[in-house]
Amino acid sequence: MKTPREHFEENDQGQVFAFYDSLSDEEKVNLDQQAAEIDLNELDRLVDTLVRHPGGGNESIADSLEPADCIPLPRSGGHQALWEEATEKGEAALRAGRVAAFTVAGGQGTRLGYDGPKGTFGVTPVLQKSLFQVFAEKILASSRAYGKPIPWYILTSIINHEATVAFFEENEYFGLPSDKVHFFSQGLMPAVDDDGKILLSGRGQIALSPDGHGGALRALVRSGSIREMEADGIDVISYFQVDNPLVRCIDPAFIGFHLLHDSELSSKMVPKAYAEEKVGVFCQQGGKSLVVEYSDLPDRLAGETTDDGELRFRAGSIAIHIFSRSFVDRLGSGIDESAKLPFHLANKKVPFLDASGSLQEPTDPNAYKFEMFVFDALPFAKNPVIIETAREDDFSPVKNADGVDSPQTCRDDQLRQYARWAKAAGIDLATDETGLPGISFEVSPFFGDNEDRFAASWDALTHKPELTDGLVLV
Repeated sequence: MKTPREHFEENDQGQVFAFYDSLSDEEKVNLDQQAAEIDLNELDRLVDTLVRHPGGGNESIADSLEPADCIPLPRSGGHQALWEEATEKGEAALRAGRVAAFTVAGGQGTRLGYDGPKGTFGVTPVLQKSLFQVFAEKILASSRAYGKPIPWYILTSIINHEATVAFFEENEYFGLPSDKVHFFSQGLMPAVDDDGKILLSGRGQIALSPDGHGGALRALVRSGSIREMEADGIDVISYFQVDNPLVRCIDPAFIGFHLLHDSELSSKMVPKAYAEEKVGVFCQQGGKSLVVEYSDLPDRLAGETTDDGELRFRAGSIAIHIFSRSFVDRLGSGIDESAKLPFHLANKKVPFLDASGSLQEPTDPNAYKFEMFVFDALPFAKNPVIIETAREDDFSPVKNADGVDSPQTCRDDQLRQYARWAKAAGIDLATDETGLPGISFEVSPFFGDNEDRFAASWDALTHKPELTDGLVLV
């Protein structure tokens, strides 16, 4: 059997081992392991199709593109009885222990000016609970409500895995059973130069980067997580990303629609706030559902309106999905050659070693990274379902240090949600014209993780004032 070095040299990637003979035994083993995990045939195909012979512009995507069909909320004309049926179906699945939560959390808080895994960043208005704690408490609240523990699978990356696990251990898993919280890392892909040559970031280190949130699906399979789910009777996976504390991690109606339609992949959408909003758009083409990135949707389509003045391509993708376990198994294992997620190309600045072994810090993009997007699974899914959700109850991401999608906008959105719940429960609370209350307060998921549960807890509190757990005011 050929060594990794021989294999790479035969495939014109011998530069990866240029400094091999000067490495320690431990460094050699490490480099061999990195190299062994790279599929050179796959890499050659990606370089040929994406780097050397890239496709055309975004106008080619527009051919025969139509808005996707979506199930509207009752307030938007949807049928209340249908939503109630879906909720009952989802609640039955939760009581049967069929549902797991899955969070993609491989990033750092760099754009927030924060040094650490993004999930450890504090986001709530008063207590500054971390994103991870917010999700943990929502999952635990749902577990208690439906009488079954909900397993939580968390996708990390090589850059934050150890720190993420340590954070949970230090915080005693935020009350969740430790054996119900599962961590695993996503896959890595090498960066290449204009000629398709793999770059080194050190003499014994390949320049590797995570393979994108689409890599989450094959990571579920490769880590053995899918087999664990199967053994535990889990067949519904609730997927969300780590930067959105407003997300309903466990949404019975969403789960119910997924099951009622025997869907392999279901998604939530919010109506776009304006034509240029930087979210992907759910579309249909050739009888298939798909998400078109905002950068790939031609301006003439992005701004197109209906007779009543609404955006025609209005169904914004917010990275909230439900996967059937069997679908993830089929897609992530690669056993179905006709159903493989495509890779996308990103031109980035990547520090690298030159031929003399000196580290170069480029000022302009010098390399290509390959990543997969999870929404690219949509065209391969049977019976895909897209439902509308209320932006104010499901989507306020924390992406930037200030401005749009910042900690401040997210804090305000959380306060607006709490204020709506309070008013619906009959509490006299002053707010401004945007619904933002004049005081800061915080509601724990244990007190209420939706309007109805908040109202029930408040009603109980008015009769038993000692029941104050989960409500914080300043």
